[in-house]
Amino acid sequence: MSLGEIRRSLRKYASKQKAKDLQWFFKTGPGEYGEGDVFIGVKVPDIRLVAKKYRDATLEEITVLLHSPVHEERFLALVFLVKRYSDGNEAGKKQIYDYYLDNTSFINNWDLVDTSAHYIMGAHLMDRDRSVLYSLAKSESLWERRISIMTTFHFIREGDFLTSIDLAEMLLSDEEDLIHKAVGWMLREVGNRNRSAEEKFLKKYYRNMPRVMLRYAIEKFPEPLRKSYLKGEV
Repeated sequence: MSLGEIRRSLRKYASKQKAKDLQWFFKTGPGEYGEGDVFIGVKVPDIRLVAKKYRDATLEEITVLLHSPVHEERFLALVFLVKRYSDGNEAGKKQIYDYYLDNTSFINNWDLVDTSAHYIMGAHLMDRDRSVLYSLAKSESLWERRISIMTTFHFIREGDFLTSIDLAEMLLSDEEDLIHKAVGWMLREVGNRNRSAEEKFLKKYYRNMPRVMLRYAIEKFPEPLRKSYLKGEV
């Protein structure tokens, strides 16, 4: 197995039309959040097939992929890393966690964050100090801020909502739509498990929340209650 073989295998699934569609979908134009990102047009299920075939890729090979300008290669690298973390012993998990933090500048689109943060950062920090997430939430990097809130998906699934609520409060005034959506999504996930915990937060902040954040947060509410929040009548 070689890096070239992995790349050739990935490109067997490439589509020029799909690449064009993805570059539009992920906003790669001038001034957009994904400006300059390069797509070759490979669907996520096909990326995962390549990851399964080459699951013994070395960390050196993964690093080259993660540092690639090609989006699908970075996605593939993160699939490898999630699997390595899951399968690793304590030392191996720590290595992947540290590696992830050292390479956040390459985890630079929302799908890359969402497919990896809670599986690596969330799993690692479940029973550890989480101060790094509060630092990331203050980062100038949109993607590091998204990593901070998306990491908490793991905690939410374990019934631990406090960090999600804390970070949601920190990110209320964030200017980026992708943060509004991520925060709203995590609030919705909290509410799916504990409605009262979500509503305690909403009743305090819903009138001042970005509209898209609120819409995401209350998406699964009963329709009369959802409309009441949207009308500011709760």
